[in-house]
Amino acid sequence: MVGPATGRRRRWRLRRGDLGRALLGLVGATVGFLLSSWLLPDLPLSGWFQAFLAAVLVAVIGAALRVFLVEGAVLLGWVGALLLGLLGQAVAVWVVLYAPYGLSAADLVTAVLTSWIVAVVSTFFVWIGTAGTDDAVTATLLRRAHRRRTTIPDPEVPGIVFVQMDGVPYPVLDWCVRAGTLPTLSRWVRSGTHHAVEWRPKLPATTPASQMGILHGTIDGIPAFRWVDRPSGKVYVANRPGDAAAIEAMHSDGRGLLVDDGVSVSNLFTGDAPTAYATMSAVGRSQETRESRRSVSRFLGSPAGFTRSFTRALSEIFRERFQSARATRRDIRPRVHRGWGFTMERAALTGVVRDLNTTLVADAMLQGRRSVYVDYVDYDAVAHHCGILQPESLDALAGIDRVLAQIEAVAEVAPRRYQIVVLSDHGQSQGAIFVDRYGEELAELVARLSHATTVASQGNAEASGSLNSMVAGNASHDTVLGRALGRASKRITDDSFDTGSTSGAERTSTPDHEEFLVFGSGNLGLIYVAGEHHRLSRDELDQRYPALLPGLVAHPGIGFAVVDTAEHGPVAYGAGGEHRVRDGVVVGEDPLAPYGPHAPEFVLRAATMAEAPDIYVNSLVDDLDEVAAFEGLVACHGGLGGWQDRGMIVHPVDLEMPREMVVGADALHRVLVGWLEQFGHRTGLPDELPGAGAGGAA
Repeated sequence: MVGPATGRRRRWRLRRGDLGRALLGLVGATVGFLLSSWLLPDLPLSGWFQAFLAAVLVAVIGAALRVFLVEGAVLLGWVGALLLGLLGQAVAVWVVLYAPYGLSAADLVTAVLTSWIVAVVSTFFVWIGTAGTDDAVTATLLRRAHRRRTTIPDPEVPGIVFVQMDGVPYPVLDWCVRAGTLPTLSRWVRSGTHHAVEWRPKLPATTPASQMGILHGTIDGIPAFRWVDRPSGKVYVANRPGDAAAIEAMHSDGRGLLVDDGVSVSNLFTGDAPTAYATMSAVGRSQETRESRRSVSRFLGSPAGFTRSFTRALSEIFRERFQSARATRRDIRPRVHRGWGFTMERAALTGVVRDLNTTLVADAMLQGRRSVYVDYVDYDAVAHHCGILQPESLDALAGIDRVLAQIEAVAEVAPRRYQIVVLSDHGQSQGAIFVDRYGEELAELVARLSHATTVASQGNAEASGSLNSMVAGNASHDTVLGRALGRASKRITDDSFDTGSTSGAERTSTPDHEEFLVFGSGNLGLIYVAGEHHRLSRDELDQRYPALLPGLVAHPGIGFAVVDTAEHGPVAYGAGGEHRVRDGVVVGEDPLAPYGPHAPEFVLRAATMAEAPDIYVNSLVDDLDEVAAFEGLVACHGGLGGWQDRGMIVHPVDLEMPREMVVGADALHRVLVGWLEQFGHRTGLPDELPGAGAGGAA
């Protein structure tokens, strides 16, 4: 963190920069008006002086109009916020240029075009003047702090901001800190204010299980990103709002990490936070939705907000198409197809959602909330499609590092002192995907070996969940537009997976016997026999599908398969032997040996869940420590092998970690709770809270 002198220098630099950026913005707007008058002959402007006067008047009137437009946008939800960003400045241009001649609807079109030309040129001038840094956004956040001073009853109690860098493996963090490509984190570690250490997520190494463990202290009952609840026959998908709420209700004991005046931002689960913004399990909270819409609307209506994010999103689209084509031309391997769906996802996450999340975090800090937990999925999403060490992935990681500098600056003016903790929920492993290596999907392999139909999930939906939570979290059932946004949110989820329909599920083979449900969670595969209310044993599977298990374990792309047995409990089978994980007995060659010393413990825990599939399969791990994802992801997480179970945490030195490596998100939860208690949090919590679920206690 920074010292008082450094903080004062930064505040002075930002204030001085405010004046410089304002002047640059005016110059850019003036040039933009002149360019508009050349491109749009009907524009009533001529000469530098009129262009400069129009720039000044539009800036003043636009600032006044935003006060009223923000409140209107709050009522209209996301659509209102977008309209504010798109049309707010256009109204100011319309009034300034056409009021002397009489306002008409026809002139509004010209005003809209002019406002966009002016905005793009002005943003470009400011970007050049700030050397491409995020100083303009930081200055906007700090100005809000100076305008809106908050008094809290306990300023002496420090707060903690938990920043989740989704999917960052410890080795990647370590290399980037050493290289200095993450300036904020590198400064913290090199100056001795923070330590960077590794922690070990358990199986499955995926966001639903890890976030549930970190936020609620339990990782039971979540075998992957998707799974079947046998008693009800329901397929749970963690990034569906209704499913996320049901999953959290089943596991929360009412004493989550954020229960004491905490705020959840852009997570799957709330951690029992009283306030949750853009959080999947809490999209129905109406009050938080209105507050979130107000913050989003203020951001989109500001000069450093919508225009900056929109132009950055456009640049990300061009960069992604160029980088994707370059990867193909250079024959970079491993590689997957990067279509327009990922292009738009990347543009939204790195161009818009990142700034929106930071704005929501800053608002919570400026209100003096005791704890904040936010998830930035930028690196995770880009690495899935590009690779864990490709330049586009590391650039997304550097973008989150810049966010840390912004949060650090906000902490200096917040009503309480904040410590910043940075962590990942899991790592990632990479490699050529299963279908590219062997010419068939896991579901097709199961269908071929069993002579039965299979229903398979459609790709990965983890990053789209972050977009979905932002869309759904700012929808509202009290307006027609809000309900329309709710339907859009449902479509985002339904496009990811839909059992029993040809549009969202892939059917293979010819129906002879029962269907299988086959889910890919990175390089972890889950195979369920449909319609069964208990987990089938090895004997039952062999009786119905005698070629299935032998065929799976003999396949070169399968490292091991786990099934339940009547005599030995869960057993991991490989091509050359078996590991009876309950008893620790190995017969022949140990199939778990390549996956590290924790593999038997992790497999035993996952395989004894009631929600475990009939067959768990884990891909191979090759000589390069690479795996083969059962989804179309060049970098993945969910199973064992590679760096996917190598999480990281960067913590202030006065918050101590245990001497031994933390193993399991539930154990990490206990560490984080201890830090909060060290700062005087959670003192008023009863031993048990009414209405608590069945989750593990802190």
